[in-house]
Amino acid sequence: MLSCVQLAEPFHDARHRRDMTHHDRDSHGNEPHLPHTGGDRRQTRPDEDEFTDRSAGTPSSGSDVADISLRGPAELADALPYLLGFYPDDSIVAVALHGPRGRFGGRLRIGIPETEDERMALAPQVAECLDASSRARGASPDGAILFLCQEPGEGSSGKEVMERLKPLVQRLRTACGELDMPVYEALCLSGGRYFSYCCPDPRCCVPEGMPLAEPGTSAMAAAATYAGVQVHGSLRDMESRLTPLGPPFAEEQERVLDAVSAELTQRMLTVEGRQRVCSDTLALVGHLMERLNHSVPKKAGTHTVADAHDDGLLSHEEAAAVILGLQDRRTRDQAAEWMEGMEVGPALRLWRALSRRCVGPYTEHAAALLTLTGWVAWSGGDGPTARVALGLALRTDPDYLFAQLLNQACNEGLDPELIRRFLRADRERRASDDEGEQSDASKGSAP
Repeated sequence: MLSCVQLAEPFHDARHRRDMTHHDRDSHGNEPHLPHTGGDRRQTRPDEDEFTDRSAGTPSSGSDVADISLRGPAELADALPYLLGFYPDDSIVAVALHGPRGRFGGRLRIGIPETEDERMALAPQVAECLDASSRARGASPDGAILFLCQEPGEGSSGKEVMERLKPLVQRLRTACGELDMPVYEALCLSGGRYFSYCCPDPRCCVPEGMPLAEPGTSAMAAAATYAGVQVHGSLRDMESRLTPLGPPFAEEQERVLDAVSAELTQRMLTVEGRQRVCSDTLALVGHLMERLNHSVPKKAGTHTVADAHDDGLLSHEEAAAVILGLQDRRTRDQAAEWMEGMEVGPALRLWRALSRRCVGPYTEHAAALLTLTGWVAWSGGDGPTARVALGLALRTDPDYLFAQLLNQACNEGLDPELIRRFLRADRERRASDDEGEQSDASKGSAP
């Protein structure tokens, strides 16, 4: 089953209203009434195909939000990366709509399954998840928009991708309609073009597809830039920054991981040994963070250059010691405390770099590092990076509880300060316990 915690948060804390007119089903009671994007739509579309999102308001407005209206498939397609914070490769994206003007609500992204049977089984789960998550946020959706993003393979075309995914789109539209959540637009983005599954008008949506606009030229792009909304590139690019390094670098790292693992296993056979490993790991983490903080890559460089710079700051032995030491839950929880103020930057770089060092048979060890990456990113206000990292952590280990809890909290829009407060309290409790043990020891009593 699809987990409903994959819903992405809106740009703002929306105050939802259910005031859109009800859309009836057809005479058979199955297919929803699906209005198209061409021709006269005054009776079937919210405000003549005008959809609204909100970003940070201008200083002159005196408000914390400002309306942005998107008209037609072209502007919707151009706005997609700004809705998620990245371009979603090989993904289904469903966006909830609220109110008579189709105000954007929650967003859900899920990868496109490879087989037809898997795609058909996934469709109703997507609709149910979008509806349930929106209700949990405060109101039922009044409609939805669908995006299907997949690049054509070698020798294929965007139109062929669109045709291949058409049964999936129809199943999604039916599933959304059964929940009184009509799909007002469904777009396929492939091969540098967009295709509408809902518009029959060749004047605006030709069968061969329409070219996507130059990035950053829409009203949404301008408003998002002004509001400081950052787009991180494509989902594939973001995931590549967290995936294991390849040979020959990985071969030496795996050899060192084997050696350090054998050593730590012997040391952790006793309680005292485990405590010592925890202390050594956290001390090394602090040292590495200080090193990263004093060696910042040039801003003009690409992510590839920046990541290579950070990779060069960590030795194989240091990376192995931290990776293996953080497999202990208590050590990991204490490491999670590095997430505030100036510590966010170097901590995010460190956890990301260590995630890339989980190579070969140690790929499952990356769950802890990816979860810490997600936590630090979320704590620092970078929701897109947090969701990608936590998604990879759960892909690595679906039962990793820390990742499950953070993923749910992040997607439900909780304040990370609540978790920071808990971590501070835990740190104070440990300090108090240590002082009590020292006092008992000085009195000659057993701790």
